[in-house]
Amino acid sequence: MSSVNTESGISDCHEGADSSTRHHNHAASAAQQELIIEGAGCASCVGKIEASLVAVSGVESAEMNFAQRTVSVTGNAATSDLLKAVEKAGYNAKIATADNDDDALAEKEKADQAYYKRLMKETWIALLLGGPLMAYALITGEMNVNTTGEQVVWGVVGLLTLGVLIVSGKHFYVGAWKSFLNHSANMDTLIALGTGTAWLYSMVVVFFPSSVPPEARHVYFEATAMIIGLIDLGLALELKARGRTSEAIKRLIGLQPKTARVVRDDKELDIAIDQVLLNDVVRVRPGEKIPVDGEVIEGYTAIDESMLTGEPMPVEKTVGDTLAAGTINKTGSILFKATRVGKDTALAQIINMVKRAQNSKPPIGRLADVISAYFVPIVMIIAVSSALIWLNFGPDPVVAYAIVSATTVLIIACPCALGLATPMSVMVGVGKAAEAGVLIRNGAALQTASKISAMILDKTGTITLGAPKVTDVVIAGEYDEKTVLQLAATLESGSEHPLAMAIVESAQERGIETGKVSNFNAIAGHGVQAEVDGKTLLFGNEKLMRERGIDLGDFVQKAQALAADAKTPMYFAIDNSFAAIIAVADPIKEDSIAAIKRLQHSGIRVVMLTGDNRDTAKAVANKAGITEFFAEVLPEEKSKKVQELQMQGEIVGMTGDGINDAPALAIANVGFAIGTGTDVAIESADITLMRGSLHGLADAIAVSKATLRNIKQNLFGAFIYNVAGVPFAAGVLYPFFGLLLNPVIAGAAMAFSSLTVVTNANRLRFFKAKEH
Repeated sequence: MSSVNTESGISDCHEGADSSTRHHNHAASAAQQELIIEGAGCASCVGKIEASLVAVSGVESAEMNFAQRTVSVTGNAATSDLLKAVEKAGYNAKIATADNDDDALAEKEKADQAYYKRLMKETWIALLLGGPLMAYALITGEMNVNTTGEQVVWGVVGLLTLGVLIVSGKHFYVGAWKSFLNHSANMDTLIALGTGTAWLYSMVVVFFPSSVPPEARHVYFEATAMIIGLIDLGLALELKARGRTSEAIKRLIGLQPKTARVVRDDKELDIAIDQVLLNDVVRVRPGEKIPVDGEVIEGYTAIDESMLTGEPMPVEKTVGDTLAAGTINKTGSILFKATRVGKDTALAQIINMVKRAQNSKPPIGRLADVISAYFVPIVMIIAVSSALIWLNFGPDPVVAYAIVSATTVLIIACPCALGLATPMSVMVGVGKAAEAGVLIRNGAALQTASKISAMILDKTGTITLGAPKVTDVVIAGEYDEKTVLQLAATLESGSEHPLAMAIVESAQERGIETGKVSNFNAIAGHGVQAEVDGKTLLFGNEKLMRERGIDLGDFVQKAQALAADAKTPMYFAIDNSFAAIIAVADPIKEDSIAAIKRLQHSGIRVVMLTGDNRDTAKAVANKAGITEFFAEVLPEEKSKKVQELQMQGEIVGMTGDGINDAPALAIANVGFAIGTGTDVAIESADITLMRGSLHGLADAIAVSKATLRNIKQNLFGAFIYNVAGVPFAAGVLYPFFGLLLNPVIAGAAMAFSSLTVVTNANRLRFFKAKEH
């Protein structure tokens, strides 16, 4: 294993953005518009709508979320051109007009509620006619037309059924006609053909009974009405269940306060959140939400940041500390300066990122779209073939059997469940991850994360805190620890070296005040010398002590033991007499070891990468439970280490803090950025961990695996249902058992297959990652 001596520092949120464009970044000038689609009934619609929009001049990409019936369009195209393109494809569209996420959600919920009420009304109208007719057919077995009286009765029923088709099934026929004009076919086509054929055949039997053999004079009005009613009911229940999948985004949007209390002209005013300006001074009292991102200028408090990071413990904030919109002020009253408002706040960016990810498709979802595009035409061919086989080889009445089999095939094969299988799971999975402080950029990252076999972890700031701390003060002479720290901190107070700053911070944390330094002298490669309070101080390495003739005794061995424990020991002398060893280290985060064990237990090969020297790297790796590490790796070499593992056949995840790690994050199969607070590196990786804990990494992979498993379950159910259902509908069991599937049963099964998929996706809402 090779080794390196450059460490990545604390995350800078934009450093890695330019290096990680391979998956996701668009031109900075590209605008994003959201369209609400009406008339999309199945997965085959998705490809047509996306293709029609991408063909518009200026459009860079178009991604439809079939579950939400929305399309996100990126590019500089005119809205009118987008709407025309969708209409030309055979669908209706309108632009989302809400000014903010809250209003957009309310607008969509209002539209969904109205659509749900309409569907339920149409359901009851259809079932009120279809139910009694179905009961009559089951009880009497008589739905034939042999007399004039029966002609009159069934003629009236036929007209009532036509009313049902117009009132409750109009949207299917309009959609089918638009698809026909567009030279395509979709779910509406199948339903319209199936129910329309059954109704037309029945009306021919009623008005022209002599044109049909006596044994085939059977009407199917009950099937027509029941199929329309059951499919409308299925759509309504699916719509209701779909609403639950958006709960994560609802909660995020609900975190945004509606008002803020700003201080202007020495007066405190409550104003709408969208009226807060940059650099406004805002007051927040205990229990209130932080309205916008900012920096504390007065006061002291503890902030609940669990919505942002998933961490339950409140974080102390004082003057100079940053605040994020949506977090909750727990204790003190504070004043802060607004640094980011509106859509620039961290919360707004998170909401936008979650919505984008929910709209995106993993590769497995694209497969479903492609299959469904061919599925509908194939089903129509099978339906016609089935009818021809019954007409030529079936028992009497052949016409009736041909009509039943063709109608049943058309109805049962609607690929609604197929279209919902992927987006429903992605919506819930991405939202679930966001609740845990894990931001997944797109569907591809979500899918690939489930396959990771090797995870590279940067050491500094990822496994460790990323900031040196004083870990040991080993006293050797007459001075106590407090005096030693006070003198050492005074000596180093003017230095910007990380180790010097660690000593100064340690003294400050203990309430030790520093004095004044005189005759300061930096001795290159050795340390520093100065005078404080009349005392001559020396602080540095063993060489410095030896050159000044200072006896270290057996403290050299103690220093070596500290060095072997990944600490940096420094010798401190007062008036040419050895006083203490002060050891500084970048400590391992409290939960890194447990999180690494979780990754290893799930079968992932964990590799540590660092620019530090080999001895320090080995000590940290041993403590963290990592057996494989690369030390002394230069920043430009980190991506090569990723490639080395990829060459070994590994699916590689790279976790870093977004500065020196950016090229490696970009080249890894999945890049994970460790981010903290509002300066999260949102643009630097495929997946961003809002908290510094590696448990977020294990959670992200666990959610990814659960989501992909859920997608596979949905796709399996939808494929098996359609593929297995079609042969039964065509009558494959009839020659052996005399069984032919009833079109009504096919309608009920098709309607509730979508509900099954949505329900299965909603199970993800209760998923909890196991901690070992």
